[in-house]
This record gives sequence, structure tokens and C-alpha cells, in this order.
Amino acid sequence: MNNQPVIAVTSGEPAGIGPDICLDLAACALPVRIVVLGDILLLQKRAALLGKSVTIQPYQPEGKSVPGTLEVCHIPVQVLAQAGILNVHNAAYVLQLLDRAYIGIQQGEFAAMVTAPVHKGIINDSGIPFSGHTEYLAAKSATSRVVMMLAGGGLKVALATTHLPLRNVADALTTELLTEVLTILHRDLQQKFGLLQPRILVAGLNPHAGENGHLGHEENNIIMPVIHQLQQQGMKITGPFPADTLFQPFMLKQADTVLAMYHDQGLPVLKYASFGEGVNITLGLPFIRTSVDHGTALDIAGTGKATSSSLFAAIDAAVGMSEYWKLN
Repeated sequence: MNNQPVIAVTSGEPAGIGPDICLDLAACALPVRIVVLGDILLLQKRAALLGKSVTIQPYQPEGKSVPGTLEVCHIPVQVLAQAGILNVHNAAYVLQLLDRAYIGIQQGEFAAMVTAPVHKGIINDSGIPFSGHTEYLAAKSATSRVVMMLAGGGLKVALATTHLPLRNVADALTTELLTEVLTILHRDLQQKFGLLQPRILVAGLNPHAGENGHLGHEENNIIMPVIHQLQQQGMKITGPFPADTLFQPFMLKQADTVLAMYHDQGLPVLKYASFGEGVNITLGLPFIRTSVDHGTALDIAGTGKATSSSLFAAIDAAVGMSEYWKLN
């Protein structure tokens, strides 16, 4: 078992469902060694609240996991966390989980990082500027551009822009941005998914993909020139296609992934197909990071209603990606 890859799982916001779903990892046989990063006392109390019998084993880097136990790298909360009740004093703890996972990856201790959800608002309320896991890890690793991709339901959907107000999307969509995003997407599909020649379909920004300039000029002025440039470099990228017909089976069978121009153009389709079992993947980082496709769900934390299917899917994705990553 010492030869198994070690996957770090951050337990996320202590008041949310992250601790709840991490507890389920103890009962499942996985082909990797899972180490949960979190507060042992918190996890014990949450298990008692949920009526779950979970044996927790403190993590020892040179040790090995024991079947039927939850291996935990103990990082203490600042104040005792209650399910469903946010506390600004635990904001720094949430970031400590990410820092520990990142250090472990840098030192070769962990093969990948899987993250349970965090609450951006409470971290910012504590006085720590924070826009999300993705941006935080990009800054830690000095990565200038990252790409969000969600996978599930047989789909992979990447985003050219992420958390922007809709009125700002067109201004953000530049030739430089789109070139970088498509280059990262193509490279990581090769290096982290083992696709030798990825096939990428690109959505237009406007209805009917601009209808040749009658409904917008971004397709003619930005998207098409970038696609043609990358095609000349040998990439199998096609588009732009109208988003309302792009996600049809006859289109998707010709592709490995779709690039949507903005958050709510691509993700409603994917989440309809896979919500609760999808995976959020950060491309562009110099390591493997996956995450669940849902938030902290404070309203059901500690109630037993949370499901861990997305967490297991995120772990499966991280394991598969890390195998390809080792080969590159």
C-alpha cells in the first residue's frame, strides 16, 4: 500500500458539508491512499452528529492507510465549528488546508489535490481577499492563466471566462485570452487526459454564433481568427457554433470537449446531465487539482442529506489524470 499514489483531500469550509462527505471515504475501498486534511475533533464530532461510526487514523507520511479507517492530516480549526453556522475566525483555517495540500504536492508527498467546497463570502468577510480555489492556487503556483473545466454525464465543458457579470463578458473576450485558453485546454487534454489529438468544439458568444455579423461581431473579429490560427498549428479545433445546437449528440460525438464563452452558457447543460456527480477540474496548473461540483450547502450540513458522489467522482478523475501526468 505504500506504493499507492497519495491523494490529498481538503475538507473545506468546516461549517459546510465538506466534513460530512469526507467521512464517507472511510468506508470505501479505493485504489489510492486518501489523506483528508482537516481537524480530527471536528470530524469526530460531525460523525457523532450524523450517527456514523468512523475510525480516524492520524496521518503519518511514512505510514500506510488501514482499510476501513479515515486517515486525517490534523490541521486544527481556530474555533469549534458548528454545522451550518459560518464563523469568520475559521477562514484562515480553510486556507491552511489548501496551503498544506500545495506544499505536499510541491514536495512529492501528494500526487494530486481534491478539494471540498469553501465559502468565498466568509473568507472575504474575515478580511482575507479571496475569489476562489482556482485563483488562490494559481497565485500560489505563479500560474498566469488557468482554465475551469467541468466533467460529468459524458461531457467535458471548459470556460473561456468564468465568474464575470454577463455585461462584462464581451469586453473580456480578447484574442490573447482565447488563444491562451485554447492552448492550455489542448495541452492539458494531452498531458492530463492522454488524448494525443484532442478534438475541441468552440461555442460562439452571440445567438446563432453572431449570424455572420448581424447579431454581434465577436465571432468574426476574435473567435474565428483564433481558431484558424490554432488550426494552422495542427490543433483540431472547430467552430464557432451556435450554443443552442452545439450540445446535440450528433455534434458531441465529434468532440472530446466543448469550450463555452461564459459560465452560464456551458455549465447549465453539463449540470443538467450530471449534477451531484460532476467534477470541477482546474487546467493550466502545474499539478492535478479537481473538486466537487457543488457548494458548501450549509442548510443540509450535519443533517445526513449530503451525498458524496461528486467527491468520489473528483477522486476518480484525479487518479486517472495523475497517471497520465506522470508520463509527461
